[in-house]
Amino acid sequence: MLGSSNLLGQYVSTLGRVLASACVTDRAGRETALAHAVQQLGYDMRQVHERGNRLLFVGNGGSAGICSHLATDFSKNGGMRALALNDSAVLTCLGNDYGYEHVFAKQVEWHAGTGDMLVAISSSGQSANILNAVEAGRTRGCHVITLSGFRPENPLRRMGDLNFYLAYHQYGIVEVGHLALMHGVLDIQMGWQADPR
Repeated sequence: MLGSSNLLGQYVSTLGRVLASACVTDRAGRETALAHAVQQLGYDMRQVHERGNRLLFVGNGGSAGICSHLATDFSKNGGMRALALNDSAVLTCLGNDYGYEHVFAKQVEWHAGTGDMLVAISSSGQSANILNAVEAGRTRGCHVITLSGFRPENPLRRMGDLNFYLAYHQYGIVEVGHLALMHGVLDIQMGWQADPR
């Protein structure tokens, strides 16, 4: 038990380091500064709402939980139209009828329109159902944002208009990092200021 506080400190330090070194690229693979990307994304999300469009979130497992959390907060706190496409009955229906690799793409085909924003979250960046959802979003005219981790060459990282990548190999750090980045987008867009103390 004596070493547990030291381990927690190392965990928090690692999370901070991974977040601070997050890499953001555009579709052409060009890097952009994290602070600029966060502010630009917040502005773009607000514009999506102002045009009458929606934010759509897709993710598996822990990332699905993040999607539910974000859709709720962007709707309730941010006043934007947001929806997580992870209703269990819909997922099991589509998984049964079309295969699990199409559970999000089918919903994107049904619900997405030109000018909507699709936020695709996958720690590995390799989940077939997330990659298929992005392809469906492109077909429907969506602006695409991706969040991934693990291997730098993961396929999801090359598919978005903005791609947030965390260079780490464990789910916990990557998932918490993705949530923190997206909460930062919302909170900063809503006017958050650092505590002067």
